Formats: sequence, C-alpha cells, structure tokens
Amino acid sequence: MLRNAAFGLALAAGFGTAPATAQVDEILNVSYDIARELYAAINPAFLDQYEGGDLTINQSHAGSSKQARGILQGLQADLVTFNQVLDIQILADNGFVAEDWQDQFPNNASPYYSLPAFMVREGNPKGIESWDDLVAEDVSVIFPNPKTSGNARYTYLAAWAYALAENEGDEEAAQAFVDKLLENVEVFDTGGRGATTTFTERGIGDVLVTFEAEVLNIVDQTPGYEAVVPSQSLLAEFPVAVVERVAEQRGSAGIARDYLEFLYSAPGQEILASFNNRVHDEAVVEANADRFPEVELFTVEDVFGSWQEAQDTHFASGGILDQMLRD
Repeated sequence: MLRNAAFGLALAAGFGTAPATAQVDEILNVSYDIARELYAAINPAFLDQYEGGDLTINQSHAGSSKQARGILQGLQADLVTFNQVLDIQILADNGFVAEDWQDQFPNNASPYYSLPAFMVREGNPKGIESWDDLVAEDVSVIFPNPKTSGNARYTYLAAWAYALAENEGDEEAAQAFVDKLLENVEVFDTGGRGATTTFTERGIGDVLVTFEAEVLNIVDQTPGYEAVVPSQSLLAEFPVAVVERVAEQRGSAGIARDYLEFLYSAPGQEILASFNNRVHDEAVVEANADRFPEVELFTVEDVFGSWQEAQDTHFASGGILDQMLRD
C-alpha cells in the first residue's frame, strides 16, 4: 500500500508550469511531526501530474508549534501543512501567510481531518476503552507536550471537552479530570512522533494518545498493538497555507498553491485516506466508510469559543496548563 512507501526527505521528478518570475527547482514543505511518510507518498503522486523541468520537494518535520517558530526565525518554507490553526495564524499575524488564508482553500483550508485516539499493547491489559480509563491510578499515559505539539493540544482539549460533557458543563470538574490525566503522563515528548517512539521503541506507558491516523497506521503495520477509538473525541483539522512572504520572493507561490490544491483532488484524497486520515471527497469517503468508526466529535469552536480563546485560557504563559503543571 502507499503508506508503505519508503520515507524520504527529498523526491525529484518531472514538473510542468513554473511561475514566470523564476525557474524554481525545489520547494520546502514544513509539516508536523508524524506526517513524514504521508508526504513522502504525496510528493511523487503530485509530480506525476506535471511535465517539464525537474523539481525537488523537501520535507521538514517537527512539532507544529516548533515549526511555526522556525519559520518566524528564518526557516525558508514555501508552504506549510500543519495540524493546528493557531500555528498558521501566528504566521499570518506576522505577515508570512495571507490574512485570509483559511478562505483560500476548501474546508477552512483543511484538506483532511482526524481525532485523538488511543493505542494500547496487545490484549489491552489495562482495559482502556474511554477517556475515563486514562485517569485510573494504575494507567501510564504517553502523549506529547501541549506547549510544543499541536497533537498534544488536541488531546488536552479532547479530554477537557469530554469531562465537560460528562459533568454537565462543570469547568472545575473538567480541570480536575485533565489535571489527573496530566499526572498520569509518564513522558512529555516535544512532538507526536517522539511520543510514538517512546511508547513503541522504548516500551514506556500503557496507552499512547495521538491522532487516529497515526494509531491505525502503526497497528496496520506492526504486531503487538491495538487501536481503541473512543466514542467521543475532538475534531482535529490539518490546515495548510502558502507561505507567501517566502514563496513570492522565491517565485514558488504558484507551485506551492498547486501542491496544496492536489491534496483536495481525488488522487490526493485517496492517498490521504490510505494513511488512515478522514477526508472530504464523497467518493473516497464512501469507499473507506468501513475503516472509520462513527465518533461524536466535539469542536474547539463549540466548546472553547475559538482556538485563540483556547490558547489564551489554557496554553498561554500562566494559563491553566501552566498552573496545573506547576502544582
């Protein structure tokens, strides 16, 4: 399957239409931590659509927030494929990305989505089935640091939203629930792939919380693990944007836009789904319906007002997350 494509940081093949201002021979996609193999499969499929000069697509992967800071500090990204709105919005606020970036592509510039899910060891020895099980005293949890990882912020907010729903909107009860969950986290890696490595290669923890796509990809390929998709979780969108400050200077804006538009095409959506991402193309959704269980999805906007409000309340310096981690 496509998900088994060999990982590579750069791929070269034929390219067609280039901006009149320059003959661009390489672009850089700066992406989130666990998307290495996904974009290594997307790249040759994109290049197969074009004819002409050579193009190399380079990839950079780390925690989404760390990547955004890198661009602000000079990392020359032509485009970003992130896992959280705020990490693109900070680029827009600083003039790297268009102010209306979410209107430039369908679905608020999110070509696919996922949700926080659980991966357990074979036989599920701790009987993990729901968010409630993650706060049991004898359960060791692995997920990344919400300060550096968009992946982890989804987990934190999913747990908070779940606790609110279970406690009739009681914010104090939700905070107590998430506080207990944080106490059960044995290792706070900086990004999602580091957390996966801690769980699978270092053998630490009873349950890994990460995107459903990451869980299913590992379970599909690696014996010894099982996926647990909770009945309630949080919608995790994967926003994309052209980094116009860099791309316009380099003459790569047209290529960067074409690349992102390819993610919405039927071939692009099929590759995304083959890596266990949930997509929007109706035909691809129907073809993969039996692979994705129905889940009640909370949204950041419905529960927290907006990503900015969630950031200010929970993740900003001195916010609720800092307060809980200090206690």
